[in-house]
Amino acid sequence: MNTQPTSITLIGVPLEEGSGRRGAAMGPTALRIAGVETTLTELGHRVTDSGDLHPEPASDLPEHPKAHHLKIVGAFTRALEERVHDVAIKGGFPLILGGDHSLSMGSVSGMARYAAAVGRPLFVLWLDAHSDFNSPATSPSGNIHGMPVAFFCGQAEIAGILPTDRPLVDPRHVYQVGIRSVDPHERVEIHQHGVNVFDMRSIDEQGVASIMRDILTTVINANGLLHVSFDVDFLDPDVAPGVGTTVPGGATFREAHLVMEMLSDSGLVSSLDLVELNPFLDDRGKSARVLVELTASLFGRRIFDRPTRAA
Repeated sequence: MNTQPTSITLIGVPLEEGSGRRGAAMGPTALRIAGVETTLTELGHRVTDSGDLHPEPASDLPEHPKAHHLKIVGAFTRALEERVHDVAIKGGFPLILGGDHSLSMGSVSGMARYAAAVGRPLFVLWLDAHSDFNSPATSPSGNIHGMPVAFFCGQAEIAGILPTDRPLVDPRHVYQVGIRSVDPHERVEIHQHGVNVFDMRSIDEQGVASIMRDILTTVINANGLLHVSFDVDFLDPDVAPGVGTTVPGGATFREAHLVMEMLSDSGLVSSLDLVELNPFLDDRGKSARVLVELTASLFGRRIFDRPTRAA
C-alpha cells in the first residue's frame, strides 16, 4: 500500500463524552507526543496535522436519557463527517486521532459519503474487543461509544445527528476482528444484519493471516474502499493497558503487526481511526507508542526497519 508517498491528514478528535469515562480526550495529544507525525514523515509520506476539532455542542439536538451527552457527541459527529469527506474528496488519507469510539459515527459516515460519490462500496474493518452495535433502545449503559457500528449501518438513528438519507454502510461489509465482549441483544442484532464477526476463538483456530486474506479478497473482488477502525482494546491489556474498557485475551503485538502489514500490502486502506486511547490509564506512554508502531506498519514500515534500542 504505502511504498509510495501518501498525503496523510491528521485529524484530532478529543472526544471522551461518548465513553462515560474521562481521559480519552487526551488521546490525540498522546499520539502526537509518541511521534505519529514524525514517524510517518520519516517513512516518506506527506503529513499535514490539521489540529483538533472543537465544535460547539449541537443546540438543535435534545437531551436523550439513553444516549448520553448527545449534544457534544452529535457535534463532533457532524464536524468529523465533514472534515473526513473533505480530505478524502481531495485525494488525501484521513487519519483520525481519538478520542472514544463514538467518533467513528462521523469518520465512517464521511467515508461512506465519499465512497458513494466515487461509486465504490465501503467496507469497514473493526479491530475491537466490542461489537458496538447497540442503539439507544438496546444499550445497557447509554454510552454512545457502544453504538457507532449500528449508527453508520442505519440501525441506530439518534435524534437526527446526520440526515437519514445519507449513504450507509451495508452491515455485510463490516468485518469485526478480535471481538470478545458482546451484549446479549447485540448478539442478536449482528447475526440478524449479517455483520461478519471473527472473535478471538476464530483467531486462535484459523489464524489472523487466514482471516485477513479472506477479508481482503472480498474487498478486492468488490473494488471496495476499506476504512480501518483500530480500538486500543483490540490488543491484550498486557500489550496496551491505556484504555478504559480492557478485556483480557486480546490480540498480541505480533498478531496486530501482521494485520497492519497485510493491510499495507493490500493497498486497499483509504482511512484509519485510532481510538479509545486513555493516557491517564497508560503505563508511561506504552499504549501510545504501540499504536504509533502499528500505524507505521500500515504505512509501509517492515520489521527489519524498526530501530532496536540499545541494551
